[in-house]
Amino acid sequence: MYRNLIKFSTVLTFGIIVLGAFVRLSDAGLGCPDWPGCYGHVTVPDEAHELAAAQAKFPDQPVEARKGWIEMIHRYFASSLGLLIIAIAIMSWRRRAEGGRIGLPLFLVGLVVFQGLLGMWTVTLRLYPAVVTAHLIGGMTTLALLIWLLMRQYRPAVLGGINRFQELQSPAKLALAVLAIQIILGGWVSTNYAALACTDFPRCHSSWAPAADYANGFYPLRDLGRTATGELLHLDALTAIHWVHRIGALLTFLIVAYLGYRLLVLQRFRRFGVALCGALVLQIFLGIANVLFSLPLPLAVAHNAGAALLLMLLVALNYRLHNNN
Repeated sequence: MYRNLIKFSTVLTFGIIVLGAFVRLSDAGLGCPDWPGCYGHVTVPDEAHELAAAQAKFPDQPVEARKGWIEMIHRYFASSLGLLIIAIAIMSWRRRAEGGRIGLPLFLVGLVVFQGLLGMWTVTLRLYPAVVTAHLIGGMTTLALLIWLLMRQYRPAVLGGINRFQELQSPAKLALAVLAIQIILGGWVSTNYAALACTDFPRCHSSWAPAADYANGFYPLRDLGRTATGELLHLDALTAIHWVHRIGALLTFLIVAYLGYRLLVLQRFRRFGVALCGALVLQIFLGIANVLFSLPLPLAVAHNAGAALLLMLLVALNYRLHNNN
């Protein structure tokens, strides 16, 4: 039951990450201008008196039921995940006499509470880019830790040729670290609405060195669409954000592809290699397609899902290499 609960929580976390991307890309992040309810209700108001009260309380934001429901469904699932993680921590505490480790489950409880606060600040601070990006990072971190916790529930297989497999540890750690940075960069692109700052590929604005304002683009403590001094954020700043993400994508591709090749030539890890290379190629194609087809919603959401899938594979691989040597 404990293992199945972790499995379900992992799948739910993946779904919440995808749903969170849908919320963000549907411009529904402020579909409910308050938190944790929606216009003061536990559901999106639809009755005439509820709509009138909501409009009186938030006169500058008309009720948009579709966006409100998208946001609230995301909150319902996120709240359910919080309860599941608390249940996992309680079960871990009860199993401690059997040698169960409780550090990671307790950390997950703290993380999911902090995620709830980030979700609240996302609304109250009006999509402040640093907060929204931190919320994405928190979701991905939760997924990675649940994968690690799930892998713990299986007895490690004994691998032959121990020195041979130790050589995979460094490239696997490097691939995971580079992917984590690329996910952060992708989150910064998304939260700053910079995905279409460059509309051509592989160059940007028909140049290999486009005009870019890196200082304002990557200054973290600013409002959405504004510089640190409150001025409108120029296209050059958005170009900087987009272009760095593209360079990061190339670097990530090279490092993860190298790791995938190393896995493919080892029979023990061939399936891992196939899955990793397949997910990597799909992710690259999704990224290119988003630019060429002007960010269609299904492809943009799938690109976020692809990043989560790559993260799951690399975390599982690192766990296996770390705990079988």
